[in-house]
Amino acid sequence: MVLNYDGVVRGSVAKQVADSIREAIMDGRLKMDERLPTEEELARRFGISRPTVREALKRLAAQNLIQSKRGPSGGTFVMRPDPAGLSGTITAAATLLVGVGAFDIDEIITARRETEAICCRLAAANRKEEELAAMEAEITLQSDSATSDEEFCASDVRFHRALVRASRNGPLELMMYTVIEAFIPITNMIVVRMRERQQIVSLHRDMLDAVRRSDAPAAITALERLLDYLRAMYNATLTARAARSAS
Repeated sequence: MVLNYDGVVRGSVAKQVADSIREAIMDGRLKMDERLPTEEELARRFGISRPTVREALKRLAAQNLIQSKRGPSGGTFVMRPDPAGLSGTITAAATLLVGVGAFDIDEIITARRETEAICCRLAAANRKEEELAAMEAEITLQSDSATSDEEFCASDVRFHRALVRASRNGPLELMMYTVIEAFIPITNMIVVRMRERQQIVSLHRDMLDAVRRSDAPAAITALERLLDYLRAMYNATLTARAARSAS
């Protein structure tokens, strides 16, 4: 392990120490699952107090970069990146940005059209039976009239999550978390009353069937039809809201 123990100045010392360790993790000087020195050792090497070290470690733990383990073989270890954990921060930020109007519907639809099209193409080539089965299960749930609006929206997210998994590309899956976990729920929340479920189900079926037969162009076409429909429903919803407000 190689850490730069020099250069810590007064100010937010805990933040500086956390940043130093974070840089060592990000550039590979600290390896995954490597044990960090003890609090006492870190305090001595950085020339700071143990409470300050403790605060720095809390910052790193909050970023899902380290974790503590108890027992004889315990200590503080560099974590293996967890896409689901990392997505929490990304999704929260994206949801906030959408909520305050930083992104409009055209930007969101364009982002989905371009990125999910890549997923369709890779899924058509790489999909396994487990992803096809997961998508099929969500279509079955969506087709059930007893499914609540909330359950339908959650199923919609899971359907597209399975499509992304079917791409079998880890970096792409991480990149798609914002789209799947933030953009889709926000759009669903707005169009839920206006959209026709059967239309969504039909387009999901077209996407699944195309991926199953490894027909990437057909899968992308179905995706584009789905996004065009959602854009239309989004605009119709906003128009209806404006009319109610005016009256």
